[in-house]
Amino acid sequence: MKLVFATNNLNKLKEVQALVPDHIKLLSLADIGCNEDIPETQPTIEGNAIQKAEYLAKNYGFNCFADDTGLEVEALNGEPGVYSARYAGPQRDANDNMDKLLDNLKDKSNRKAQFKTVIALHLNGELKTFTGICKGQITKEKQGKKGFGYDPIFKAEGYTETFAEISLEEKNKIGHRGKAVLKLIHFLNHL
Repeated sequence: MKLVFATNNLNKLKEVQALVPDHIKLLSLADIGCNEDIPETQPTIEGNAIQKAEYLAKNYGFNCFADDTGLEVEALNGEPGVYSARYAGPQRDANDNMDKLLDNLKDKSNRKAQFKTVIALHLNGELKTFTGICKGQITKEKQGKKGFGYDPIFKAEGYTETFAEISLEEKNKIGHRGKAVLKLIHFLNHL
């Protein structure tokens, strides 16, 4: 089975590829010649995932899946949420985003947060969604060099290290994207 994963983010592609069984071949947007920015204009994480999957299916005709992920911080009423990638501006810089988030939390004792990933699968004309959530907290400073995005400032519940300090294998076991991908794989394996 061939499926297009609607992403240009090589880190995401690597994370998901590590979870997908061998009988499912993942194609990237570059593999199908999709070079344009896929619209993400919905007000929710789920809405953006669905919008991307539907855009790809309609314009390229492939079975595909798309994801959207957001970091939701309790003390900031769910910010940055759907705006996680561009929280500090259109340059989509992870360090700028983390710095803004840490600054917005500097006077807050509540550091609870969760990562949420929604995957929208467009398969043979039907749409299904799969959600993965990882609860944790925001650290007071960046720690670790692995991962990407907000990983250096997020510790999952029960962990003393940030996502940027644990292995990709461990992150995939406990993380939001890994949980959503496992639901997707379970569905695909039972077709």
